[in-house]
Amino acid sequence: MEEIESTIPQNELNGVLLYYKYAQIPDVPSLIRFFDSNCRSLSLLGRVRIAPNGVNVTVGGKMSSLEKHIKKMRSDGLFEGTDFKLAPCGGPSDERIARECGFTELSVRLVKELVTFRSDPLQKLPEISHAGRHLSAAEFHYILQDAGKYSAGGTLDSQASTQQGQVLLLDARNVYETRIGKFQNQNVETLDPEIRQYSDLPAWIDDHSEQLHGKHVLMYCTGGIRCEMASAYIRSKGSGYENVFQLYGGIQRYLEQFPNGGFFKGKNFVFDHRVSVGSEDTEIVGSCLICGTSFDDYSSRCRCTYCRMLVLVCYSCQDKCSTRYVCELCQKHGKGGISTFSIKDDQLLSELSSDSLGDANIESTPSTKYISPSSEISRSNGKANLHSKLKILCLHGFRQNASNFKGRTSSLAKKLKSIVELVFVDAPHELPFIYQSTNNEQSPPPQAKCKKRFAWLVASKGQLEEPGWRFAEEPFDPLQYQQQTGGFEESCNYLKSIISQSGPFDGILGFSQGAAMAALFLQEQLRKGEKMNFRFAVLCSGFSVESEKKPSGLIDSPSLHVFGDDRGRDRQIDCDASRKLAELFDKGGSVVIEHDMGHIIPTRPPYIDRMKDFFLRFL
Repeated sequence: MEEIESTIPQNELNGVLLYYKYAQIPDVPSLIRFFDSNCRSLSLLGRVRIAPNGVNVTVGGKMSSLEKHIKKMRSDGLFEGTDFKLAPCGGPSDERIARECGFTELSVRLVKELVTFRSDPLQKLPEISHAGRHLSAAEFHYILQDAGKYSAGGTLDSQASTQQGQVLLLDARNVYETRIGKFQNQNVETLDPEIRQYSDLPAWIDDHSEQLHGKHVLMYCTGGIRCEMASAYIRSKGSGYENVFQLYGGIQRYLEQFPNGGFFKGKNFVFDHRVSVGSEDTEIVGSCLICGTSFDDYSSRCRCTYCRMLVLVCYSCQDKCSTRYVCELCQKHGKGGISTFSIKDDQLLSELSSDSLGDANIESTPSTKYISPSSEISRSNGKANLHSKLKILCLHGFRQNASNFKGRTSSLAKKLKSIVELVFVDAPHELPFIYQSTNNEQSPPPQAKCKKRFAWLVASKGQLEEPGWRFAEEPFDPLQYQQQTGGFEESCNYLKSIISQSGPFDGILGFSQGAAMAALFLQEQLRKGEKMNFRFAVLCSGFSVESEKKPSGLIDSPSLHVFGDDRGRDRQIDCDASRKLAELFDKGGSVVIEHDMGHIIPTRPPYIDRMKDFFLRFL
């Protein structure tokens, strides 16, 4: 490693390399070791994602090192035909942005999908071999140029006429990317799905399938990888969906071919320290979320208070101490109204975040709905010295305790240790121990000492007054949770005292009855018009409890719901009960993960990956 570094001039130009390859990987562990060794020997930083069906790479370093890496990859037949997109650039101008984009270290990871296309991990992926035909930048440009006269199908014969409007442009990127740059042509209808994340695209395609039917669909994205799977998905719908085409090399290759921008207006959003790449045309397409002035710089990494999506906020509005940003999608779903700001010097908070999710200003006015993350705020310089982890209060299930639940979630805690801190507490209601006799006659209770068991909700007060052992006079009732509605007031007051003494907490996590209690607690705060004590809720194998004091509206809090699916492996809480619980929350901020592993919190891919994605929204 020292030998390679010593041959690189200190003033040599840096660069960024993007490439992907869909192919069956014969030996995944071996390829992971190769990438880790090769990239480290060349001092390359960034992200390498390896799945059983391919690789997706975004790395940066010295140009000579990147060229050596390309040469090595081309010598492997597996990467034959790969489009290596190499662009020179300066080094990171902002260490914070480089860190958020993952460009301060090398990360080589095994993943289920190269890019997460499915919101349901059990949904079958389309065959990548069915992907739409690639169009070169020149072909793509030519079709847009003559969209009113020529066909996008077949051989692209210039004499094959077509009706105007038969060609559609489909942007496969996230809405925040499209807001600073997109293809524009008055002769071509452009479809912007306005999605928050790529996994939302299949649902949008399903909802707009009639609009796509019988059309020549031209798809594009940043570098091409997202169009591969999305075009295959459209074409999998059968007759009338055959004519789907994708821009080879994405916007990056197009701007290389047409440095003046061509039909692409604005900047190309990129997922590295450059943030965005423009053309010779300096037209600004984006606008400030607050005041509406022309603006297209995401380097401040401002984010929506609710969903954490990047938003554009001009420097002037940032200087005026914006304390609440609500993105256009959350506004559309009725979250928080329009974005506002308050000019109060002592309320200036800025938040640093990890990974590529960026940072945002945290709402700090008295009307805020969520407390800030667990942190120590230094008012002297207006900066927030945040802990690097989310602090989450964990509520165990019925007849469990904090120690027991901590043990059952040890694998979860281990896999999330870099981003969350789990805090476990016993519920306030102590329960008696239950025993059964091996014969028909009642036998004396066991003599063994057992750890106390607790509950958040109970069926009757009698259960609270008789600690010790109790003989089970009747078989276990699998629907007993439906009768456990008492003791809420005590549990609610108990949680408030925990929050006061050990908080603040970023989120609340409940399992089984703990999930029901968490939802009831949030409903109670909503009913009383109180400020929410948690920025998000995680409800695992939960159920809803009928309450006479139920608020009229939905719980307006980001939520993650994890439970067993219809295959019936959760023998304690039916999946319909968990779905009913999820329906109590605003769908605009809810994520649902269904699995086939029973009455547990799953910790294997792809479930743990989706859980991590949810938590990273709040860092």
